Amino acid sequence: MSQLENWSPAQVKAALDAEEIVLIDVRTPAEYALEHVEGAFLMPMAYFVPGALPDQNGKRIVLHCGSGMRSAKVAELAAGAGVSPLAHMEGGFGAWKAAGLPYIGTNMATGGPQRMPGA
Repeated sequence: MSQLENWSPAQVKAALDAEEIVLIDVRTPAEYALEHVEGAFLMPMAYFVPGALPDQNGKRIVLHCGSGMRSAKVAELAAGAGVSPLAHMEGGFGAWKAAGLPYIGTNMATGGPQRMPGA
């Protein structure tokens, strides 16, 4: 079984910007549609299949959800299936927003996606 790493939102942002990781969002499609980290792929917990994860090609997979609870459970499943290296973002998307990091949100006037600058 692989060792699960816990990454801060700042670590995830730096690695995502450097194209060193594949970020997987395990929240629901509705949550993702409302707001998400730009560049994150959606693989909802309800439909999560470890074998369907992308080939890492030297990139670590980092999982995240809203608070860190679902991604920790999904990480256990993935690690149990031999996925390695593997990490998850502590505090999830809530911690990402609390850290003032940019994301894709919803423009409530148009209903369309909009880049949100963070704090």
